[in-house]
Amino acid sequence: MPRRAFLPIFAVVLLGVGTVLHYAVSPGLAAEVWMIGLIATGAPVVWGTVRAARHGRFATDVVATLSIIGAITLGQPFAGLVIVLMQTGGEALERFAGGRASAAVRALEAAAPRVAHRIVGGHVDDVAVGVVQVGDDLLVRPGDLVPCDGVVTEGESELDTSSLTGEAAPVPARAGTTIMSGTVNGFGALRMRTTALAAESQYERVVDLVRTAQASKAPLQRLADKYAMWFTPITLAVCGLAILATGDWTRALAILVVATPCPLILATPVAIIGGINRAAKRHVIVRNGGALERLGTAQVAVFDKTGTLTIGKPRLQAVRVARGFTQDDVLRWAASVEQGSSHLLGRVIVEGARAAGLVVPPATESLEAPGQGVAAKVEGHTVRIGARAFVLPYCENGVLDAATLERADSTLRAYVEIDGRLAAVIEYADQVRRELPQVLSSLRARRISRIVLLSGDHAPIARALAERVGIEETYGDLLPADKAGFIERLRAEGGKVLMVGDGINDAPALTAADVGIALAAHGGGITAEAADVIILIDSLEPVSDVIAIGMRTIRIARQSIWVGLGLSGLAMLVAAFGGLPPAVGAALQEAIDVAVIVNALRSSADPRRTGRVAGARRRPKIPHGLKGMVLRHWRETPDTSGP
Repeated sequence: MPRRAFLPIFAVVLLGVGTVLHYAVSPGLAAEVWMIGLIATGAPVVWGTVRAARHGRFATDVVATLSIIGAITLGQPFAGLVIVLMQTGGEALERFAGGRASAAVRALEAAAPRVAHRIVGGHVDDVAVGVVQVGDDLLVRPGDLVPCDGVVTEGESELDTSSLTGEAAPVPARAGTTIMSGTVNGFGALRMRTTALAAESQYERVVDLVRTAQASKAPLQRLADKYAMWFTPITLAVCGLAILATGDWTRALAILVVATPCPLILATPVAIIGGINRAAKRHVIVRNGGALERLGTAQVAVFDKTGTLTIGKPRLQAVRVARGFTQDDVLRWAASVEQGSSHLLGRVIVEGARAAGLVVPPATESLEAPGQGVAAKVEGHTVRIGARAFVLPYCENGVLDAATLERADSTLRAYVEIDGRLAAVIEYADQVRRELPQVLSSLRARRISRIVLLSGDHAPIARALAERVGIEETYGDLLPADKAGFIERLRAEGGKVLMVGDGINDAPALTAADVGIALAAHGGGITAEAADVIILIDSLEPVSDVIAIGMRTIRIARQSIWVGLGLSGLAMLVAAFGGLPPAVGAALQEAIDVAVIVNALRSSADPRRTGRVAGARRRPKIPHGLKGMVLRHWRETPDTSGP
């Protein structure tokens, strides 16, 4: 049995046993059982309140604690046990809604480089990365994680830097290239000179950023405590006035019992659990209630680019052909040459040709220069495709022809040479998610006042995408530390910040944000561990959905709190004039709690089932005739301000 559930279950058992004894054996024996149970279950509640008070925290527990003490002192154990049940039951629900802590740091540490191949006297020794010193020569084999930051001294390869920059396109590495720990070596062996210890290298900085962000994140003030700050003093003041006016301590206990803020304790966790369940039906995991509460008040949305606003996979954007060539011929011959290549961009060309319905012929005499390009014979033609430096030297007037085909805003290209002439420049681009415009529009309608794009990609590319989708604030060329620092500055300016990302490089920023949202349709891993909210499908639509759910959940919680406090306030006035003994007051408080719970449970329901779509007003019935025709044409438009 979970520890948090023990006290409320024990209180229920004691109330039931005492009730049976009261009617079947003896009221006196029942009172003794209730009193023993009240002392046993009430002591932890009282001690918890005292301990919190010693740290300067005075919240909803104060009135409940005074009620328990008063019930023991004045011999009203039944009323006291009811208070214990409501207090501990509400706390159990709240802890359940609180969820579990993130294991992002442990996941990052598990994925860190462990072994380095150190070159000493012509021999290669496998050593732990922790013993590598600055200036050591290391061998990085194909497929290895780069163990430390350094500079390439020999060899040529490509690096997968997606874990640090989020970009899928491989980065060339050759002598003189600066490389970072945590990136993955591609096809060729590299020799490197270490410039930083493993503990001070880029990957370890990502781990430290996540660890620091988790430790420095301030705990969320409970919604209940915000209301308790003024309701508790009012309750104590009414008790004091009643004692001064009548000298009746039992009346004061009755006031405390009916004023015990069970609506405050119960409304938020019940509503949040309902909201979390509703989000799960939309394929969204909300780790804790605090995340849902912060989602409902978020004002700034920050997005990663590659894999978040875009699909994260390069696609053919344009095939710019020179005079004398056709696009279909260039594309099918280029695809023929690339059929046997394992390079990511080569596969994109093959897929593009097949998608265009072209028949790709076989190639012969294929020769690949890893990381540079491929050459082969196709249907009697010599075809070469690859990087600029690999292709243009074989082209007559290659530099001049390239200048007419290249565009300034495109940085990812392949060049195609056919029979000694530059035939085409192929441009690649990432594909923007189709649902993005609708999602951005929905966020702006839901009081997200600022939308920012942060990217590890080059700034001009990030800005071009932002202009296409209507994001006004964009920053590129960012490392994980830069993203996390930007998030911290946004939070310091005030307002809740949510961050949406999908890669390891986003983990520090997701942790630093008030709410981190991870796209984890393809596994998520470390990114999911760092996030508060995890989207399980490959779409951005759930981002606006879960924000709407958060807003509606908090609105329902506040409604429940106000209804509960209003009813408790009326009961408190009746008790102050002697109209409610403590036991009756406890029963009345139970009825108020049931009303609060029933209202809070609305957060788990889908408004569309009742004819109301989240974010839309209920439409009135349309009459027949001419008036109906006009109304049907000018009928009320959807309201996207909230669910």
